[in-house]
Amino acid sequence: FLNAETSKEVVFTRNATQSLNQVAHGLSWNKGDVVLTSDREHNSNLVPWLQLEQEQGIDHRVVASKPDNTFDLEAFEAACGEAGKDLKLVSMSHIGNLDGVAIPVKEIAKITHDHGALICIDGAQSTPHMNVDVQDLDIDFLAFSIHKMLGPSGMGGLWGKYELLDGLRTIQAGGQTVQTSSYDAFEWAAPPARFEGGLGHFAGMVATGAAVDYLSALDMDAVREHEIKLNRIMSKTVSGINGVDIIGPADASQRSGICSILMDDLPAHDIALLLDEAAGVMVRSGQHCVHSWFNDRGHQNGSLRASVYFYNTEEEVKLFADTFEEAVHAFS
Repeated sequence: FLNAETSKEVVFTRNATQSLNQVAHGLSWNKGDVVLTSDREHNSNLVPWLQLEQEQGIDHRVVASKPDNTFDLEAFEAACGEAGKDLKLVSMSHIGNLDGVAIPVKEIAKITHDHGALICIDGAQSTPHMNVDVQDLDIDFLAFSIHKMLGPSGMGGLWGKYELLDGLRTIQAGGQTVQTSSYDAFEWAAPPARFEGGLGHFAGMVATGAAVDYLSALDMDAVREHEIKLNRIMSKTVSGINGVDIIGPADASQRSGICSILMDDLPAHDIALLLDEAAGVMVRSGQHCVHSWFNDRGHQNGSLRASVYFYNTEEEVKLFADTFEEAVHAFS
């Protein structure tokens, strides 16, 4: 599914958050080591680096996106150059949960490696929606979430190049993580067992296999085209409503299946409830665990985010768009 070289490169975790924390707290750090993230990261790919900055003195730096939230490759390359030999890791979301905007991972990985650093990708929003080939992208770590891939909650995964996994410390030592132990020493188990401490969620693992088999049988290019088609329908109506703005590029094809709507003067939570009660449409309202982006720009109310998948229909997104327009007028 990910084109890993071997199953030994795939670790079962509870979620993408744990996967990212395993990378963050499993690597060895020196004071002044630089970690680069974008300005659109989920808290799970921001807070671990801020924590390490506070506790171990690493230097976390943010690469600003372009005004339309697309990735600024020139700014990234400049940031790598400024970090110089201190650059240790680049950690970024493949597709942002804020806006659906994808970053050019392959180009970013090449620049990162040219500067002698590692790259970790948060694939929570990409693995369910597009083909992700870790070897072709030439990345070092990939975190992903199974519940976004039609699987059960409480399951996630971490892929890493085997030699890098073998050099990581585990953040949960104990049962299953060692080969043997004595009263004063122990011997680590090889990956992935080293990182899968305690009794595993075996039912979740079986369900994960079923979800991956199901997704593997789909044409992921067709899935992506379908999502973009639906997003265009939503965006056409939403973009014509006074008092609201779509986060990200105007072209819906650059926002995957996400339509995130700013409404600073309107109650996003109330409108989300109205959509549910009046039309049975479920959306998310708030800051979507990307508090940093909203707070930096003064959007304290957050946004209302509609997202689609392959099972959604044109009728459903039209219902959302029409009901949303009525709700905006009702609250204006």
